[in-house]
Formats: sequence, structure tokens, C-alpha cells
Amino acid sequence: MSTAIAINPRIIEGLYCEALVLSDEVRETFDLSRREMALLTEDDAARVALTCEALRTTTRMMHALAWLLNHRAFCMGELSEFQLRRNSRLSPEYPQAEPSRIAVLKPEILALIATTERFYARLVRLDRDWHRFDPAAPSAVSRLRERLSQSVGVAAN
Repeated sequence: MSTAIAINPRIIEGLYCEALVLSDEVRETFDLSRREMALLTEDDAARVALTCEALRTTTRMMHALAWLLNHRAFCMGELSEFQLRRNSRLSPEYPQAEPSRIAVLKPEILALIATTERFYARLVRLDRDWHRFDPAAPSAVSRLRERLSQSVGVAAN
């Protein structure tokens, strides 16, 4: 880690733990819902809706975990900043729930889907800001030192 980054390791670790808990909740909720749906209904549209939203939600969380694992590897010195910047990018167009399909789902499943969408949106904002950060650009402290040295040089003349 030769240069400072905008996201520190504690933030990444906290988000990673949150993503693991959320991913486990997604898996458990959709597994249980599929079993319940198979026992209680013959409605193919409801089963298709549940399956589609389970896939979207799981995909969203797996992309989030992959992004977080890359950042953890960088923080541990296992990836260079170049590798991280080149290979770790979240798509802002993640798979969102389809309103026509989610109308048949239970409120607790809808709440979980919304939670994963908000979590992913937070990571997209962090990713966007981190990619805007230019490690080659001088820091605010460096720019201030430069201006101070210039003003001291002007005052001495």
C-alpha cells in the first residue's frame, strides 16, 4: 500500500461483515420461501417471480462480496493498487427487482430485496468515489505546503 486510499481497511472489513450476514439472510430466506411455495401453491407465476428475484438478489450480493474481497486483498497487500483499480469495478446497473413480479412476494422478502439494493447502492457510491480518487494527484496538505512555500518565497523578495 504505497499510496493512501479513500476507503480505509476498517470500513472495508465492516462492510464485508455486513455483506456476509446479509448474504446468509438472503440464502436462508429464499431457500425457505421456495420450500414453502412448493408446498402451498401451484401458482407458476409466483414460483417464477420468487426464483427470478432470488437470482437477482443473490447475484447482487455476490458482486458486492467480490468487490469487498478485492478491497480486502488490497488492504492486506495481496493486490497492488494497479490490479485493484483495473479489475475491481461495480456496475451501477445491478439487477433490480421487477415491480410486476415482486407484487406476489411476501413483505419480508420485499424488505430483504430492498435492503440488498440499498447495500449495493452504498458500495457503488464508494466504488465511484474511489475510482475518482487520483493517487498521483497531490494531497491537500501537499498543495497547502506548496502555496505556503511560494508565499514565503514572495515575502522574502
